[in-house]
Amino acid sequence: MTADLQNADPVVIRQKDVAGADDHRFSRFELISWWDQSRLSGARVVVIGAGALGNEILKNLALLGIGSVLVADMDRIENSNLSRSCLYRSSDNGRFKAEVACQRARDIYPDMRTHPFIGNIVYDLGRGVYQWADIVLAGMDNREARVSINHHALLLGTTWIDGAIEVLDGVARVFSPGDGPCYECTMTDTDWKMLEARRSCALLTRDEMLQGRTPTTPTTGSIIAGFEVQEAIKFLHDMPVLGGKGFMFNGLTGDAYTVTYPRKPDCYAHDVMPDIVRLGCGVEDMTVGQLLDRARSDLGHDAVVELSRDIITSLLCPGCGDNEPVFCSLGKVSEGQGRCPRCSELRTPETLATLGYDETLNTMRLAEIGVPAFDILIARSGSDRRAYCFDGDAGIVLGPLLSDDRPGDQT
Repeated sequence: MTADLQNADPVVIRQKDVAGADDHRFSRFELISWWDQSRLSGARVVVIGAGALGNEILKNLALLGIGSVLVADMDRIENSNLSRSCLYRSSDNGRFKAEVACQRARDIYPDMRTHPFIGNIVYDLGRGVYQWADIVLAGMDNREARVSINHHALLLGTTWIDGAIEVLDGVARVFSPGDGPCYECTMTDTDWKMLEARRSCALLTRDEMLQGRTPTTPTTGSIIAGFEVQEAIKFLHDMPVLGGKGFMFNGLTGDAYTVTYPRKPDCYAHDVMPDIVRLGCGVEDMTVGQLLDRARSDLGHDAVVELSRDIITSLLCPGCGDNEPVFCSLGKVSEGQGRCPRCSELRTPETLATLGYDETLNTMRLAEIGVPAFDILIARSGSDRRAYCFDGDAGIVLGPLLSDDRPGDQT
């Protein structure tokens, strides 16, 4: 500090600072030579998970002046969230995390456009969201969600950043479309076995699912979320990011380092989305038969349509043989509903992955068989493929975020 500043009246200094022509909300950021605030105010971000990591991610996005944020989470606030989540208060207990997180982010930065998605992102979040987003930031605590995000984001050409925390340790990883490794490339045989065990017993009770919750602290959440958002800032400024790498933090020793993941040559997640046709309608507006007619008109009479995720068509009881039609996503069936009302045996879900082989479905609307709103489905005939986007649902999923149209936007 200079002698002039040491002797100056502090009130005079503050008044001069406030009166400065360049003193506005983001003026300190713009002292960074490469900073472009317009890139952040025009950015579209999806935050998946509104727990400890999601709270810190949203707080940072709001402080940075990010323009549009969709927050996806299916859970409600509980007392245990209050020690690790800066956006929640005790009076919020019982409310949906995504709704409260959106509200509190706007309290920090009123010009931020936020909207909640309350649902299971594995089964109920349409692929159109991944195309709408510039980047996806995740703070989830299970492999199934990460595999789902990885599949849809990379298929749509969208970079996503994964964060994970446990006790005092954490990791943040960046996965970008292209030739680099993806999340599935990082999975070990043990990871796959644990994931398959979860999928093979899909009708779990709520208590059983909660057993997978991870102990952690708000300090670790702050560090990992901060790194996730820091990488997002770089990405939005077209700067190099840690694509295919992980930032590892050991809170016990204070060590931090990066690791590079190899790409697995046999990884099936590196698919590319074919040309997308925007249908201008929603999944409530089109039947299975109408979609198949369109696909066969475009690709040939033997075209079929691949669903973006498996859908339960019925629940079959191995005990008494009762077979109840259901038609919904796997995430909407509880363990209680999975038990046979006749003999109480746990029923087996029968699933559907492809449309075109069962003509009895042709008169059903896509929404009736469990296709989520704003989804993108892929039709194929031999090696030819085409994708169909139900963009008529965009307003249902994005709400006010749909009005943030940018020049050349096709959504």
